[in-house]
Amino acid sequence: MAEPTALTGRWAPSPTGDLHIGNLRTALLAWLFARSRGGRFLWRFEDLDNAVRPEYYRRQLADVAAMGMDWDGEPIRQSDRTELYQEALQTLRATGLVYPCFCSRREIRDAVSAPHEYLSQGAYPGTCRDLTIAQVAKRSESRRPAALRLRVSDVEVTIVDELLGSHTGYVDDVVLQRGDGTPAYNLVVVVDDADQGVTQVVRADDLLASTPRQIHIARLLGVEPPDYAHVPLVLNSDGQRLAKRDGAVTLGDRIQLGESPIDVLNAILSSLNLGSLDSVDQLPRRAETFDPISLPQTSWIYSP
Repeated sequence: MAEPTALTGRWAPSPTGDLHIGNLRTALLAWLFARSRGGRFLWRFEDLDNAVRPEYYRRQLADVAAMGMDWDGEPIRQSDRTELYQEALQTLRATGLVYPCFCSRREIRDAVSAPHEYLSQGAYPGTCRDLTIAQVAKRSESRRPAALRLRVSDVEVTIVDELLGSHTGYVDDVVLQRGDGTPAYNLVVVVDDADQGVTQVVRADDLLASTPRQIHIARLLGVEPPDYAHVPLVLNSDGQRLAKRDGAVTLGDRIQLGESPIDVLNAILSSLNLGSLDSVDQLPRRAETFDPISLPQTSWIYSP
């Protein structure tokens, strides 16, 4: 694992489409948090998803650069790092805490809708956690390939988020590897952050619920989790999370409508109470005066 020499932040999009305004706003915040404190800013592609398309690697890099942001070193791809994830998985398996799970999403959804104190927290109901060797063998023959889960017993983790304050979350039996053999998000993000020496994670607040799980996994692997700042989402006019189906919400869309990158950047800066700039080249100046205490605590409603 890398030894951090200074504050290190990161941006980790999935190359499954063009970045929309909400993505760009979160990227900008992650960049400002890192650069305002003299830190490094790394780019990591979370590209283990089947919906990844080759053209989006380049287009996402180009859009972020067009907004005046830079990054340190070459972007890395999770798809090039599967050996690291398998090593971490083997470390966890050696603890005896990893077990196969044959449940479908529907079965889990139906189970967690039942009235039960444990299930009411939205946790995995533990259907497969105590299967016998014979039961595992039988299900392996008759059902889909098993995912791998981490056995967790009555664990709660409290974090102190820079923007949201103290948050305590229940840790359920989190998936470590999907049934198709793909390492799961909550494992790979821990491995990547530790390997790259990431000390600060700035991301959207819809990922807050995953943070206790990731901290628990980090502790089991013997690595230091980063500090966190979860920022408000960008929502559409209906109050739902902004998505590309909401209209002209990507940088390319806005340019086709006659706007420029500085127009889009200023709209985002304004939504963050950070004023405006004359050109994207001036963005480093904003980093010099950036103070997260001035950031709004509510979501931005964006109506293109």
